[in-house]
Amino acid sequence: MKEKTLSVSAIKEGTVIDHIAAGQALKIVRLLKLNAHEHQVTLGLNLKSGSMGLKDIIKVENMHLNERQAAQIAVFSPSATVNVIENYKVSKKFRVELPRDIAGILVCPNRQCVTHVEPVSSVFIVQENNSRVVLRCRFCEKSFSRDELHEKVYF
Repeated sequence: MKEKTLSVSAIKEGTVIDHIAAGQALKIVRLLKLNAHEHQVTLGLNLKSGSMGLKDIIKVENMHLNERQAAQIAVFSPSATVNVIENYKVSKKFRVELPRDIAGILVCPNRQCVTHVEPVSSVFIVQENNSRVVLRCRFCEKSFSRDELHEKVYF
């Protein structure tokens, strides 16, 4: 008989972001600014998954995601699920859904884009093409895979 063990400890209250595509959790941590969260944040990277092969997981104590944050996660991992935890139990579970657009958090890789020379926030139209996420810059109209984009850095 196979014994089942938890790779990441349970939390009493908060959010678990599960079924994150392997290698995407650190991007999501930066996107949601979880490095500045005052409570415990636990990351599991490249964990074994029966359905995905490998997956990442993020557990955040005393924080609940809003719809906009959940949609932003979908850009980096469309198969992710969000579990709301109350008193160590899942009180709500839902799949993230891709937003129509994403604004102000990603940088356009096109160095000729107006977002690099004018004081405007980047905006990307989000499209799914054969289960791949493609983001099209609203300003320069060039399309990029999510792996070509990086998060805006704030100092």
